[in-house]
Amino acid sequence: MPYGLELFLDYLSIVDEAENLLANKNYEGVYQIASFHPQYLFAGSNEIDASNYTNRSPYPMLHILREDSLSKAIDVHSKVENIPQTNIDFTQAKGLSWMQNLFNTATKL
Repeated sequence: MPYGLELFLDYLSIVDEAENLLANKNYEGVYQIASFHPQYLFAGSNEIDASNYTNRSPYPMLHILREDSLSKAIDVHSKVENIPQTNIDFTQAKGLSWMQNLFNTATKL
């Protein structure tokens, strides 16, 4: 969604609407939404927290995942519960400048 949802709060409204639509159409447990935005900011974090880059993308995006595909991936991955913290640790170890540079390079591709 490269146009129209540049403001993060506007984007979050669309994420809520998409999740409500899944629930209203009885697709919970069938599909899941992963959200990405250039200004992604985790609750309780601030702009200079490098871990926000785990959910940043060049433009606003809703990634629709099939729950059965997730289940298959989870079944073959050891310690899947550690993935979020591993990603946070990685981004924080690399630092904000490194993550910003990586992001800026990706947006130019």
